[in-house]
Amino acid sequence: MLVLPVPMIVALVLGFLFVRALVGQKTPKMLMALLLAAAAQSFLVGLVQYYGIDGLRWLQPITASAIPVMAWMAFVEASLRARLQRGDLLHFSMPALVAFCVFFLPVVIDAVLCSLFVGYGSAILVMLRRQRGDFAHMRLTSGQIPTLVWRFIAIALIISAISDLLILLAKIDGNDEIAGVVLSVTSSIALLTIGFLSLSPDIAIDVALKDPVDDSQAVLSSEQCQAIMNELNALQTQERLYLDPDLTLARISRRMGRPLKQISMAINTTTGENVSRYINKYRIDHACRMLDAGENVTNTMLESGFNTKSNFNREFLRITGKTPSQWQQKTIISREI
Repeated sequence: MLVLPVPMIVALVLGFLFVRALVGQKTPKMLMALLLAAAAQSFLVGLVQYYGIDGLRWLQPITASAIPVMAWMAFVEASLRARLQRGDLLHFSMPALVAFCVFFLPVVIDAVLCSLFVGYGSAILVMLRRQRGDFAHMRLTSGQIPTLVWRFIAIALIISAISDLLILLAKIDGNDEIAGVVLSVTSSIALLTIGFLSLSPDIAIDVALKDPVDDSQAVLSSEQCQAIMNELNALQTQERLYLDPDLTLARISRRMGRPLKQISMAINTTTGENVSRYINKYRIDHACRMLDAGENVTNTMLESGFNTKSNFNREFLRITGKTPSQWQQKTIISREI
């Protein structure tokens, strides 16, 4: 009976996810590259640890170093700009740096790898905190889910670095077998987590149009914020942009002809909320009016700019304190009275 080691099973699963993403043609390129890198790394771990192909051991840290880089590039693609810039290409030099260490400074390989995983994971967490959930190219219907997904990916990167430290300690104590088990289990869990999360529909991005014009202005006066909000509120009332289920911060920026940073800052400063919650408030108000008029929940969801029932129910409950069904029942009872 043929028995596959865990890393090989993980590689097959991640490979399947990559093929599915490739066929679907909806997954951003960097997320697909992340999936492929994770599958290749798991496959390589299986070959070295379970099939004794030591001739490939030198390649293992080099391919591993591509994973945090791809994760960061995918995050940048989703949250900051849909098209990578020349400066972003410097990050792809990290595997070359690790390759140099493999051949000339092998004693520092573990330290460099740990630094990469912790560094990129921490960078994602810091950017998430700064952005307050405002992603340039993610659909605003997703609410806080993209933030949670990217937070888990960042934590998975950091946990992977911790596992490398455990492996190093096991090797120092002469427990090579334990080191192999730790490597197989922890890397498999981390890679599977990253792989499945990278295919979440809530972190799919809109790259149909060119990036909006942006600038480096970081501070707006209260008068400037209010002027932007007045313009934005008028736009929602007159054109009802919030009914577009594919609406993103980038699309709002293009429509207003303003840098997305200014729009995000104006909403944060004036309402204390992020762009997603600001737009979803309009959507839920529209949904309440439809339910009050006797429309069913499914049609209300679709006509209010939501494309999944889970997101609709979550945002409805957050804003109104009731589920759509409870709101509908309240309307029926008030009519009978």
